[in-house]
Amino acid sequence: MEDYVTGAGLYEEEETQNMVFYIAAGDPHTYEEAEKNQKWREAMDNEIAAIERNDTWELTVQPNNSRKIGVKWIYKMKLNEKGEVEKYKARLVAKGYAQQHGIDYTKVFAPVARWDTIRMVLAIAAQRKWKVYQLDVKSGFLHGELNEDVYVEQPLGYEKKGEEHKVLKLKKALYGLKQAPRAWFSRIESYFLKEDFVRCPSEHTLFVKHQEEKILIACLYIDDLVFTESDERMFAEFKASMKQEFDMTDLGKMKFFLGVEIVQNDEGIYLSQRKYTLEILERFGLENANSVRNPMVPGMKLMKNEDGEQVNMTRYKQMVGSLMYLSVTRPDIMFVVGLISRYMEKPTNLHIQAIKRILRYVKGSVNLGIYYKREAASDERLMAYSDNDYAGDQDDRRSTSGYVFMLSEGVVAWSSKKQLVVSLSTTGAEFISAAHYACQAVWMRRVLEMLDCKQGTHTIIHCDNMSTIKLAKNLVMHGRSKHIDVRFHFLRELCKEGVIDLKHYNTRDQITDIMTKALKMDAFEKLRNLLGVCEMPSK
Repeated sequence: MEDYVTGAGLYEEEETQNMVFYIAAGDPHTYEEAEKNQKWREAMDNEIAAIERNDTWELTVQPNNSRKIGVKWIYKMKLNEKGEVEKYKARLVAKGYAQQHGIDYTKVFAPVARWDTIRMVLAIAAQRKWKVYQLDVKSGFLHGELNEDVYVEQPLGYEKKGEEHKVLKLKKALYGLKQAPRAWFSRIESYFLKEDFVRCPSEHTLFVKHQEEKILIACLYIDDLVFTESDERMFAEFKASMKQEFDMTDLGKMKFFLGVEIVQNDEGIYLSQRKYTLEILERFGLENANSVRNPMVPGMKLMKNEDGEQVNMTRYKQMVGSLMYLSVTRPDIMFVVGLISRYMEKPTNLHIQAIKRILRYVKGSVNLGIYYKREAASDERLMAYSDNDYAGDQDDRRSTSGYVFMLSEGVVAWSSKKQLVVSLSTTGAEFISAAHYACQAVWMRRVLEMLDCKQGTHTIIHCDNMSTIKLAKNLVMHGRSKHIDVRFHFLRELCKEGVIDLKHYNTRDQITDIMTKALKMDAFEKLRNLLGVCEMPSK
């Protein structure tokens, strides 16, 4: 047999009765499998060399009354945006599930960048004609300093001869430890602050550095860093400093980030998940299915189907989870994905058919993504839209709220969510929805101000319900609003302070309809285009 590297990964060719089959070789699951392949042996050698170069551990005798944590090898072929093998990656991982709180670890939390933040950075970069770069810190977790005494066993295949009985005491974090993400974030945060960056108080993974009128923006997602700047020399100096501090890879212009493909050209910045879309279609056996033009039959209402034929719950959850991540660049499926996620407890054949409809729609629109234009007519103004589907849930009669925030003529934040309370009127449902997107608007304004993109006096939010607008600005209609929880009246305070301004918007042009209900095909495609969702423009 011979090995082949294709767009789908490593394959083996096997001839049987004059027929050729391509069998996915996949990643090794054990050390015994990996050691037989020269590429994986080299990957393991590189991992051990990086760990020792970083002075991560020391060999010692295990003290009495201490616990030893096991380690294992994890193997993964890293693919680029074209699906081609980029490198073979072997990672030594501690069995963190064996740790005990208060003994091996204490605090574990570490923040990662929200996709809303990343999309805002990309939209601003597109508008200002900046380039966006990506840096990858090699073995980033290994740089985190540990405060606890943690002992691990020697890795399989790399035991010290004659000292097999000894253990490794960790000086720095290892992948798999519960405190590793927090230790790494503390390390990179202290470095940024030393380099005169300022951390955004509203988004702890966003760091900004100013030099006179120049600006350098860094966004952190674990050990992947996204940068954009107004001055290339400023970025070059910082990159040189980073390379002295950490062992890192310069990935150049941002092209492929967490499964999202990014195309930067003279016209703007384009985000899509084409490769990921093809992968999930193949995973669930729908790569040859007939495509459709909308993700849900117009007017269809899903509900619990107690008497229906139950389906595999695990597979259903896998399909929902895959589609949830696809919605990172596909706001057009957000409503239906949120809808089907309500039935993961007891899915039936009715619900699985709804998911397959979404996948068939995705198959026919595999090339769609979000496009942020460089010459956007809206400049850098944040535009917001809100809508509500009153009592739309057929089981508990709760309403569905949706919002959309636009920047550089592309959508940067969106939501489709069932409300936590049952509303007694359309005014109450719209008012509760408005309070939620007002909180999102306040947060986004603060982040944008940190990015030198101030929004002026107020953010205009378009709403198609006049009663909500009147109630938000004045103490009117007491009979309709006295039952509304006091926390939702935060909206009125924001209107008084001039932070947001509600304006009436024609229902027929309400973009957020796509987040709250199943639409007819013409209306659906019209609103999808208004979101900035389109195919990659030709260069």
